[in-house]
Amino acid sequence: MIPRFAKILVGPLLAAIPSILTAQEIVPFEMERQVLLKRENPQSKELWFHPRVAAIPGAGENGNPAVIMTLQKLLGKSDFFSGLSVMRSDDLGKTWTRPSAPKELGWIEEGDGVNIAVADVTPGWHAPSSKLIAIGAQVRYSPEGKQLQDRPRSHQTAYAIYDPKTDKWTGWKRIEMRKGKEFNFARSACAQWLVEEDGSCLLPFYIGEGTKTPFSSTMVRCSFDGETLEYREHGNILRHEVMRGLYEPSVIRFRGNYFLTMRNDQKAFVAVSEDGLQFSEPMPWTFDDGSELGSYNTQAHWLVKEDGLFLSYTRRGADNDHVVRHRAPLFLAQVDPEKLQVMRGTEKIVVPERGATLGNSGISQISGNESWITVAEGNVDRPEAKERKADGSVYLVRIR
Repeated sequence: MIPRFAKILVGPLLAAIPSILTAQEIVPFEMERQVLLKRENPQSKELWFHPRVAAIPGAGENGNPAVIMTLQKLLGKSDFFSGLSVMRSDDLGKTWTRPSAPKELGWIEEGDGVNIAVADVTPGWHAPSSKLIAIGAQVRYSPEGKQLQDRPRSHQTAYAIYDPKTDKWTGWKRIEMRKGKEFNFARSACAQWLVEEDGSCLLPFYIGEGTKTPFSSTMVRCSFDGETLEYREHGNILRHEVMRGLYEPSVIRFRGNYFLTMRNDQKAFVAVSEDGLQFSEPMPWTFDDGSELGSYNTQAHWLVKEDGLFLSYTRRGADNDHVVRHRAPLFLAQVDPEKLQVMRGTEKIVVPERGATLGNSGISQISGNESWITVAEGNVDRPEAKERKADGSVYLVRIR
C-alpha cells in the first residue's frame, strides 16, 4: 500500500467574507492537499496523467465508500497515452494500492503497429446498476504515437465497466452514435457526466466532421442496462466557430438546472439548461465585475457543495506567464448561478504552480460533505518547471 503523504491544511476559507457582498450566499470550505505519486524515473519522459476518481458507496472500510482512481501514462509526447491504470483506496484516501494495469484496459493491437487506446478517461458510479463506468476518447495511434484518422469514425467514445462484486473490468466498448457526418468525430472525453433519476446517463460530447473544422458541443442521453451504453438522443448543438470551436465540455446539476462549461482556444464558455438537453446560447466566462475570467485552451470542471456551485479552472493574470497556456495554478471559485459569473472574491488557489501545467484535472463527490479534485503536473522538463522543482506530482485535494 502507498503510505499517507504529508498534507497541507488550508482554511476554513472565505469565512471572513460577508455574504452581503453578493446576492448569492457564499459557502465556506476547507482544503487539504496530498501528493499520491511522483514521476518514478526522473530520466524518463513518462508522466502519470489524467488522474480522476469515483466513489463506490459502502464498499470501503467501516461502511465508507471505496474510491477508484483511473490514470494513465503520458508517453513522452503530446497526447500519446498508455493503456489505463487503476488505483484503489478503502480508507478514504489514507492509503492506496499501487497503480495496476488490467489487461482489459490496455491498448488493443490492430496490426501493422497500429494500437487503439482510450484516453481522457473519467470514471463514474452508476447506482441503478451498481456498476462503475469509465468513459473516454477512443484513439488510434501509429507506431510513432501519432493520432490517426485513417478510417471512418476513428475518433469516437469508448467505455469500460467495473463490477465491484466480481472485482473485474470489461474490455473497452464503443458508444455507437447515430448516422451523420457531424458525428464522424464524437468524443465524450475529460468530461464530467451525470446519472439521471431514470438511470440514463447524460454525456457531454464534442463533435464534428473531423479535426480540420471547429468542434461543437452537445449533450447526449444514453441508456445503460449494466452492460451497454446506448445512444438515445442528443440536444441542441452549441457552436462557436473560432479556431477549434467548443470542446471538452463538462456538466453538473444544481438547483434543478444543468450547467455546461466548454473549452475554446481563446476563452472558456458557459451555458445553462432546464432539461439537460437544450442549452442556452454559450457565453464567455467572466468574473462578477464583468472582466474576462482569462481561462482558455484547457478544461474547467464543476463542484457542488452545500448550496454553492463552484468552478475549477486555470487562467491568465496570476503572475504565471512562464507556464504553458497559463495552465497553473489551479483555482477554485464559487459561481453565481443566476448571472453565470465567477465570484472573484471567492477565488482560491487549490494547487500552486511550480512552472508545470495543471490543466487536466478532475472533480468527484466522495461523500455528502467532501469532494476531491485530482490533477497531475505536466511539462515538468521545461526549464521553468525544473527551476521550481516540479516532479510530476499527482495531487489529491479534499474540499470540505
